[in-house]
Amino acid sequence: MKTYIEQNSALLYQTLKELCAIPAPSHLEHKRAQYCKTWLENHGATGVYIDEALNVIFPINCQGSNEITVFAAHTDTVFPDTEPMPYHDDGEKIFCPGVADDTASVAILLLTAKYFVENNIVPKKGIMFVLNSCEEGLGNLKGTRQLFESFANRIKAFITLDSSLGKVVDCAVGSHRYEVHVATEGGHSFNKFGNRNAIAELSRIVSEIYKIQVPQKEGTKTTYNVGTIEGGTSVNTIAQSAKMLCEYRSNDKACLEFMKQRFAEIFKKAAETAEINVQMVGDRPCSDIDPAKIAALKAKILPIMEEVVGKETVCVSGSTDCNIPLSLGVPALCIGTDIHDKTHTRQEWLEKASLKPGLLVAIKTAIALTEECV
Repeated sequence: MKTYIEQNSALLYQTLKELCAIPAPSHLEHKRAQYCKTWLENHGATGVYIDEALNVIFPINCQGSNEITVFAAHTDTVFPDTEPMPYHDDGEKIFCPGVADDTASVAILLLTAKYFVENNIVPKKGIMFVLNSCEEGLGNLKGTRQLFESFANRIKAFITLDSSLGKVVDCAVGSHRYEVHVATEGGHSFNKFGNRNAIAELSRIVSEIYKIQVPQKEGTKTTYNVGTIEGGTSVNTIAQSAKMLCEYRSNDKACLEFMKQRFAEIFKKAAETAEINVQMVGDRPCSDIDPAKIAALKAKILPIMEEVVGKETVCVSGSTDCNIPLSLGVPALCIGTDIHDKTHTRQEWLEKASLKPGLLVAIKTAIALTEECV
């Protein structure tokens, strides 16, 4: 296994560089999806296909199986760019927006699938390598939702590669996201002074959101945020229109419901004085699973990570593709494959040397969860 990694390290770095050169905003992953399909086929994979959600799926012995293990990594990045972004490798660090979240994991997943092909590893109950779409932001987990619709009740375990090496996300942070649009009559800033201003009305909504006292339930965390705001026409125009994107999150279903009610109250009150249109644009569920199932999955995976990394694994809550299986009662974990920083910024980077142990973790984990082979 270590020999394989050394022999393929140059391919790993080259694959990562080529992937980084293909922009992939959520819902626009077409070119990355085709790259991944072609890459797999060029390295011996058969039966690879791209589904309607732009998931690249490579199943091995999954036909007729109701106990499929899924290994995934998401192809989209948080950045809206549709042109290649700057890539720099100084020998120690690789710099590129999206390089760690989650492009490096995509490269590692491809090399893991190649290991299975070259070594003719055919799990008795089936394994499915998936390069899925739409994990980020308003992608709203579209790819993973489609996967669990297509293979309803047939997936027994789900692993996604999307975190820091030595870290595991084992609890889903749910969220609701809204686009809020406010409309008023507006007018000339001098001649129609006193008319309602959409920006002012929207600002009052924001102010009320930031007065919310989030639940303080032990062992939980609940947050809210206004992420974008825009509107108006000019400095001498009373704004007729303004809109924002806002959200709340929690790793607890009851706390998420509390926030839903508070936001609904704020929106209802605002509608008394202005025309308000509220649209939910994101809905990510919390965990709804027997903790014993997660503990059993962690018992298989954490020792592998700790052996490779050389330190105790850190378990945290997070919003990942695991939200979907965890909400359906399917054991799922999000595991890290590299050391990085500055994710979701233009200064994002990863430690080049961390990719090899990350690949080792991925291969060992895939094999450990599919020990019974044909």
